[in-house]
Amino acid sequence: MKRKTGTHQARKERHARIRSQVKGTATAPRLNVFRSARFITAQLINDDTGEVLAMGTSKDTKTPANAAGALETGKAIAKKAAEKKVEAVVFDRGGYAYHGRVKALADGAREAGLKF
Repeated sequence: MKRKTGTHQARKERHARIRSQVKGTATAPRLNVFRSARFITAQLINDDTGEVLAMGTSKDTKTPANAAGALETGKAIAKKAAEKKVEAVVFDRGGYAYHGRVKALADGAREAGLKF
């Protein structure tokens, strides 16, 4: 009998599949997204050195975790990336569907000047 996979485990497997192809570098770090029920978080990660260059969350921007809050979080992470002189990133959706809050965060980062 086939064993049922939970939604959290399924997302982890999708994320592992994505991460096998997406790699951040110093010139184009990985923009990783984590979405919870209360907040949305984005990190700029250089996978060559394993360091987090910048982090932004809806908790810092004092916005709700809806699409509008995700848009503001995307703009905030793009501003922090500009301070670190990062112009281009590779997008890691974290196993989530590119829809709703994840898409809004990406759109906000693009509006503020990040190139994907």
